[in-house]
Amino acid sequence: MNKCVVVGAGDCNSMLLRKKMVLQQGDLCIAADRGLEYLLEIGVIPNLIIGDMDSVKPEILTQQLEHSDKISIRQLPVEKDDTDMLAAIKEGLIRGYKIFELYGALGGRIDHTIANIQCLLYLLNHKARGILIGKDTNILLIRNEKITFTAQEHKAGKLLSIFAYGQDAIGVTENGLKYSLQDAIVKQEFPIGISNQFTGTDAMIQVKEGMLLICVED
Repeated sequence: MNKCVVVGAGDCNSMLLRKKMVLQQGDLCIAADRGLEYLLEIGVIPNLIIGDMDSVKPEILTQQLEHSDKISIRQLPVEKDDTDMLAAIKEGLIRGYKIFELYGALGGRIDHTIANIQCLLYLLNHKARGILIGKDTNILLIRNEKITFTAQEHKAGKLLSIFAYGQDAIGVTENGLKYSLQDAIVKQEFPIGISNQFTGTDAMIQVKEGMLLICVED
C-alpha cells in the first residue's frame, strides 16, 4: 500500500532521511515548512510544500517557487488552527492515503512534539495510521488491537515503552520482551510500561480496550 511521507520542521537531518525514508512510485511526499530544507539536502523534491513558511529560509522557498510548475505550493496564514504538520496530514487524507510516516516531528519545542503525538490520534480517528520517526526513537499509537515487532528489526536490548493514552488501557499483554504483562490494566497516572527491552525474539503488544502510545528505540 502506498504511503504519505511528511517531513516537518522538528529535529531531522539528511542522515536520518537517507537511512529510513524510502519513496516508491505512488507515494506522496509533503514538505511541511522547513521540512523542505531537509528534503533538498538529500536531493528529494516533494510533491507538495505546505505551511506558513515561517521557518524555511526565504531564498530556498523562492528557488522552489521558480519551479512551481512541477511542485504544488500551499502557503498557509501564520494565524491558523492547524499546525503545518496537521495541515499536511489532512492533504494526505484527502488524497486517499492511509499510511503516514512523519519525520521532523520530534525534538525541538516540546509543544510541537505533543501536537504531533496528537496527530497520531487524528489519523486513527480517520481510519489511518501514522508513525513519528526520529533520530533514535519511533512513536506510534494503537487502539483496541495487537501489534507485533520482529526480532530481525529490533535487536535485543533495545528499549520499548508503553503509556496509556486518553484513558486507562485495559487488557494489556506484552510478550517476547524482558518484562511481560498478561491482560493487565495500565493506568494513565502510573508509568509501569516504561523502559522494557527487546530480547531477540519476536514481540507482541495487545490492548483490548483503550489506547497505548508506544515508543520504540531504534
